[in-house]
Amino acid sequence: MRSLTRRTVRLICLSLTVSTIGCDQVTKQIAADQLADGARRSLWHDAVRLQYTENPGAFLGLGGSLPPAIRTPVLASATVVLLLGVAVALRAHGMTLAYRLGLYLILGAGLSNLWDRLLRGRVIDFLNVGIGPLRTGIFNLADVVLLLGLALILLGHRQKSSPTPV
Repeated sequence: MRSLTRRTVRLICLSLTVSTIGCDQVTKQIAADQLADGARRSLWHDAVRLQYTENPGAFLGLGGSLPPAIRTPVLASATVVLLLGVAVALRAHGMTLAYRLGLYLILGAGLSNLWDRLLRGRVIDFLNVGIGPLRTGIFNLADVVLLLGLALILLGHRQKSSPTPV
């Protein structure tokens, strides 16, 4: 990856961020249009369920029972602080490409969910996966991208801390 210029990497990363926001918002709109009436869809022998829900809280509904006048400012502020931390981390030099890509994916996912929270006071979730009774909570595309970003950061950290072969 040394052949990529810093500018090219930055353009790729910004494209990933914008694509994450766009894809997440489009899938949430489709879920709202197709599933908000209570309709559910089951795919791949029920390994994936599509069902609409509006999550007032953070991850798996954390903080969702707080009064809206408190919940929205607290959760939005916490998200902004975390995203500012990501922005500061992006200014560092010497990180691996995987680490940088992970940060940009987290930035896109966080911005998309923040947009929902500020616009609606809730985040649209619509995906549930599992086998039989073993199922996840309901989540959205931004949540998947956030986890992918975290995985890339771990991979990037591992690449950087691994001893280089002689």
